[in-house]
Amino acid sequence: MNIKHIYTSMIAATLLVVSCKDTKQSEKTANNTMVAEYKGKPITKEFDAKIDSLVAQMTLEEKTGMLHGNSMFATKAIERLGIPELTMADGPLGVREEISRDSWTAAGWDNDFATYYPAGGGLAATWNTELAYLFGRSVGEEAIARDKDVLLSPAINIIRSPLGGRTYEYFTEDPFLNKKITVPFIVGVQENDVAVCVKHYAANNQETNRDFVDVQIDERTLREIYLPAFEAAVKEAHAYSFMGAYNKFRGEYLCENGYMLNDVLRDEWGFEGIVISDWAAVHDTKKSIENGLDVEMGTPKPFNEFFYADSLIEKVKSGEIAESDVDTHVKRILRMMFTLKSIDDKGRAKGSINTEAHFEDAYKIAAESVVLLKNDKNLLPLKTDNIKSIAVIGHNAMKKNALGGFGAGVKTKREVTPLEGLQNRLPKSIKINYAEGYLERYSNDEKAKLGDITLNGPVTINTLEPKLLEEALNAAKNSDVAIIFAGSNRDYETEASDRASLDLPFGQEELIKKVLEVNPNTIVVFIAGAPFDILDISQKSSSLIWSWFNGSEGGNALADVILGNVNPSGKLPWTMPKKLEDSPAHATNSFPGDESVVYTEGILVGYRWFDTKNVEPLYPFGYGMSYTTFEFSDLKTDKETYNADAIIEVTFNIKNTGKVAGKEVAQLYISDPESYVEKAAQELKGFEKVFLKSGSSKTVTMQLPAKELAYYNEVKKQWLVEPGTYKIKIGNSSRNIKSEVSINIK
Repeated sequence: MNIKHIYTSMIAATLLVVSCKDTKQSEKTANNTMVAEYKGKPITKEFDAKIDSLVAQMTLEEKTGMLHGNSMFATKAIERLGIPELTMADGPLGVREEISRDSWTAAGWDNDFATYYPAGGGLAATWNTELAYLFGRSVGEEAIARDKDVLLSPAINIIRSPLGGRTYEYFTEDPFLNKKITVPFIVGVQENDVAVCVKHYAANNQETNRDFVDVQIDERTLREIYLPAFEAAVKEAHAYSFMGAYNKFRGEYLCENGYMLNDVLRDEWGFEGIVISDWAAVHDTKKSIENGLDVEMGTPKPFNEFFYADSLIEKVKSGEIAESDVDTHVKRILRMMFTLKSIDDKGRAKGSINTEAHFEDAYKIAAESVVLLKNDKNLLPLKTDNIKSIAVIGHNAMKKNALGGFGAGVKTKREVTPLEGLQNRLPKSIKINYAEGYLERYSNDEKAKLGDITLNGPVTINTLEPKLLEEALNAAKNSDVAIIFAGSNRDYETEASDRASLDLPFGQEELIKKVLEVNPNTIVVFIAGAPFDILDISQKSSSLIWSWFNGSEGGNALADVILGNVNPSGKLPWTMPKKLEDSPAHATNSFPGDESVVYTEGILVGYRWFDTKNVEPLYPFGYGMSYTTFEFSDLKTDKETYNADAIIEVTFNIKNTGKVAGKEVAQLYISDPESYVEKAAQELKGFEKVFLKSGSSKTVTMQLPAKELAYYNEVKKQWLVEPGTYKIKIGNSSRNIKSEVSINIK
């Protein structure tokens, strides 16, 4: 086994203590209340002598062949020395289908079907590190079963704007939640002798002008918001590879940025793996070689014309680049390959793919990701005893999202849609009246192929078809209950394009309002990866659910939540604004920028902005309801005063005061009201997902390192914990703090 997997606290990597009034329940739910510390296995150095020998036997042409793509997703093998290709696969949603070696055309295999896993937003919404590990382990098994060395995942950039085209793929707006989901995912993947490729390093927070935009971030903001998950990926998970982003950072492209690749990543954090470029993200041979990029990948030109191909050979022969620099990169690649056992293949993991076990893994993640936003009339969970008919309305009820958009998808044999999920779970006596409701319409301009579907698009894309509207209203009128499936899809939210607004597409808002008028017993379900403007709908509807691009079993999981077979426990991993202008990057008019973008909001990203500026969100960060209720009490710390290097022990009780069992996410925030520097009103610094039966309670003790209270001092270039009084808060969202206590730091 490639990790030390011991039970400890999610926040502090120290023991979480749980006491339970119901001892039998304590025994039954130990796996739900205890969490693991995930520590990855470092890259091995035991083959260094053999690596030196191999490099000494290579020609310059063989060396450079290992440093650039020789096919769409592989470098060149050196067969005479027993060195295979370094093979890669896209992977945020699951292992991508096999494509041709020299084009994006599908290879046409019949054995490359894979499990479609929930997108990053869905995983983050579980607030469950065990599920992050499960996801990683499961997709890692699939990757190695396809003989892949590198899985191009996870994508962990911070969500800076709700318009971001890859918001669905990224985890969260919060750096603490981000790193706590990232680390176990990486460890799970790499247990299978497959390297992750953590992307996109770094400050890659928009798709608009992503190929050249120059990102300007002050050092404190960079360190506190945008780098913590990348740093944890190195220091805790021992990620074997990183992907250099497309954009510039402080004037230098990130695939040739010496500060980010050498000074920070390698020298400061101790990264020993390899850096792979995003596809066609290299711009200069010499700068990239000398500033830390190991492998160049890309697609738009013949492989020998890559910067690390003929150009690199010429520059070495002319003396412009030292061959010893080339050797450095080759040795890094070989060291990783020996760690993965891809060279000698002795004892390498075998894995499995497209299995029932993996579909079950996808189900578990999806089931805990669904967020209950509103349930004013207790229409949910849906009681079927007296229901004879249900109207299912909306194209999203039958929309499949494993494939679509400009980004990587998954070729899967199973994707259960919401309509199919209801058909699987509802009693056969209940009639389902399906109506499509709206048509997907997209702009016809050339950019639409890259996902710019709302930019300069015709107004008619938001116009309802009268016939479809009539069918939907008739279905709603003639059914006991209506369920509308609205939101987005992976053609609408996509890599290579940011959305133009938060408006719901395809005339959905008008459709929802008209259905609500004819049938008040209407449940509105949004399927999307990023926030939308649902203020009016939220005010008019009594029952709202938020789901995601949720994998092969997403429809079954969603149906189980609607029917109460699963008690929803998902929490929003980002803030839902009332209007776009409330979000920090838009309130400061600093998104998306043109040739450059300045992150004017600084450290006040996401809920930090809303809470500090007293801007009321529609639904706050960390928010999510349940079919039961929970009560927090008796918050206390073990001391009143601590040193800056101490562990703060935080204890509180949680009780399930409702009628059904459920899971609650206890969220620990800290604030420093007496700080000498600008700080957010509060910051997430711990969380725990706790399962409780009806009427049962638990005392939970969290270990919070005082170092989590630190800020980054740009003058001293180090993290500092200010002395003074801090508040420790416990709640179940950033805007629903149940209790707080004060402590002093010497």
